Amino acid sequence: MEADFPVFLDACVLANHAVTDLLLRVADGPRLFCPHWTEKVLEETRRTLLADLSWPQDLVDYRESEMRQHFPEAMISGFEPLIERMTNSPEDRHVLAGAVWGNCGALSTFNLRDFPEVALAPWEVEAVHPGELLCDLYDLNESAVLAQLYGIAKDRNRTLAAVLTTLNRFVPNFVGEVTDRLGLEMDLSK
Repeated sequence: MEADFPVFLDACVLANHAVTDLLLRVADGPRLFCPHWTEKVLEETRRTLLADLSWPQDLVDYRESEMRQHFPEAMISGFEPLIERMTNSPEDRHVLAGAVWGNCGALSTFNLRDFPEVALAPWEVEAVHPGELLCDLYDLNESAVLAQLYGIAKDRNRTLAAVLTTLNRFVPNFVGEVTDRLGLEMDLSK
């Protein structure tokens, strides 16, 4: 099963490599959702990766190039006139404006407090934590999400348990759902 619903990804999600890797894999094939972002969001992601997470410049450049190449339809432009009409947190108004302009019914962010319901309702956009988004995608196509989790483990020469342990730091509700359904006994308290 494939789906084409558009989801705007905030910079805080894109800067989280473990979460983004899984999200973009399930957006690639089979496509379970259509990711979207703006140049401004990519600039914020770049700054975070370089300044806060100390990624090397060449790795940041490579990652962004791959995102652009694999998801050319993800870029939203022309949203800037909408920014002044947004009523959510001022520093994140460009994010909501991008989601609205791109007709994204969902906006995935770790910073849910910056996107209160009262600011989203007029635009019919829902803010969802990436863990909730991953749970929804898992419900939509369990086998595709599991295949991507196993693919990440294989690509990184790790076990599925190690991949899930890493993801548990950021999206524990999703990891809990996966481990419950698979009947995995894991110590996720670390």
